[in-house]
Amino acid sequence: MSDHTGQSRPKIILLAGFGDNAHMFDRLFDTELPSHFQLLPINLPGFGTPALSGITTLQHLAEHVGSIALQEEAHIIVAHSVASIIASLVAKQHPNQIDQVISLEGNLTADDAYFSGMAADYDTPADFRAAFLQQLDAMAERNKDVVRYRDAVAQADPDALWQLGCDARRFSDENVPGELLLAAKDVLYVYNPDNCPASSLSWLQTHPMPVILVPGASHAIPVDQPDVLAKIIIDHVRE
Repeated sequence: MSDHTGQSRPKIILLAGFGDNAHMFDRLFDTELPSHFQLLPINLPGFGTPALSGITTLQHLAEHVGSIALQEEAHIIVAHSVASIIASLVAKQHPNQIDQVISLEGNLTADDAYFSGMAADYDTPADFRAAFLQQLDAMAERNKDVVRYRDAVAQADPDALWQLGCDARRFSDENVPGELLLAAKDVLYVYNPDNCPASSLSWLQTHPMPVILVPGASHAIPVDQPDVLAKIIIDHVRE
């Protein structure tokens, strides 16, 4: 976790998605966002910092983030992809602390766990890591934007990566992630429909929540459209 701006500004916790780390949000510091808010990008345990001593689960990561939110007196979380579940759990556990969750193409249905859910198909962390990196290498040949993500995954703790992926699959089989997100106090969902599975688009139609569409954005909105995301946050977060 790092503190890049003045102490008087409202604090926003930034959570990267599966296998990624806080560097996902680096380009936001070149936007106008830091002049409005104090940005706190967090490296989740195992993803840029040492892994938890126990099993890496969504719940355990939520407890970690919750303690930081309380310590930093942060009331806003911006969370990407599977980290949206973590943010939702924090909001559920600390309803008087977390005032708003901005989900960046966060998991709504089980079909959203297309990377993390792969972990449950492998028996060991090493097998999953090798297969996942191989898939990302193939994707990077067609899309150079994947290279950054592939490098972040390569630096992640293999056990934490596999454990979190397996837990994301389990959670999505037993719960509807979108319902947990919708239960948060104040939610904004930011997405490009082209990046979302049909089941999640259908879920959004039957479970209305405040949304912002970002046409043409990749799944990693903070990376490829930081200025657009900065304006969305400035326009929709109460200072």
